[in-house]
Amino acid sequence: MTLLSHLINGLSLGSVYAIIALGYTMVYGIAKMLNFAHGDVIMVGGYISFFATASGFHPLVAILLAMLVCTILGVTIEKLAYKPLRQAPSLAVLITAIGVSTVLQQLALLLWGSAPKVYTSVVPNRNFPILDGGVNVSLIAIVTISACIAIMTLLTWFINRTKVGKGMRAVSEDKGAAQLMGISVDGTISITFLIGAALAGVAGCLFCSMYTLIMPTTGAMPGIKAFTAAVFGGIGSIPGAMLGGILLGIIEILGKAYISTQLSDAIVFMVLIIILLIKPTGLLGKKIMEKV
Repeated sequence: MTLLSHLINGLSLGSVYAIIALGYTMVYGIAKMLNFAHGDVIMVGGYISFFATASGFHPLVAILLAMLVCTILGVTIEKLAYKPLRQAPSLAVLITAIGVSTVLQQLALLLWGSAPKVYTSVVPNRNFPILDGGVNVSLIAIVTISACIAIMTLLTWFINRTKVGKGMRAVSEDKGAAQLMGISVDGTISITFLIGAALAGVAGCLFCSMYTLIMPTTGAMPGIKAFTAAVFGGIGSIPGAMLGGILLGIIEILGKAYISTQLSDAIVFMVLIIILLIKPTGLLGKKIMEKV
């Protein structure tokens, strides 16, 4: 495979990481918490779409069902596990998030078993030649990259142009001041979880379509890498999440192709460490001054 082929595959994988990272960065930017159960919501979305397509539903319907179930799951998790801890120390919220992640994995294990299932792609398996030299681009790559751009554009418009989006920005800046202005902080955080969980449903369908297998731990590593992408680009920054995801996917694919498939994950995290040593807030992150 040529360098161009690897770059296309990296863009495709990075687009999935970017979609997942958007959920992480929105929740952190507004609720100031790390939802480590996000990766397992992706896994649930993958299973829902798997059973939907196996039952004969159209792939688009399967994606919509995955988004619906993930949205309900995300909002339920926020209400039951995170809302009671609004004023709790960040460590308590972090431990709770890890606990929720473990619970989701164990429930998936009980419901669907530990054996990997062969995932039926929601995107037809087609390739399109783009150069005379034999370089092809798959339809799943085109769909994934297009979905990432569309989601990023729509989300940016939503945050900057709608009343709810402006409320999110206000809550992100100062919860107390936003509440004094009549903005429902709890409602805004719930909407943030709703959007993040819906994106997790889409990401679960696309990720499983790329790798064709699904199991209860499917969302663990993509979730960690997407969190890495969010930190890479600047946690709390929507453009940063997209940039970090794209770069992370390209670095991973190039690392597998030219260095070592076994060391590709280590290479990704080594690059993250180097970037944070140079720019601790991430590529597009902003340094926040705190009054003392």
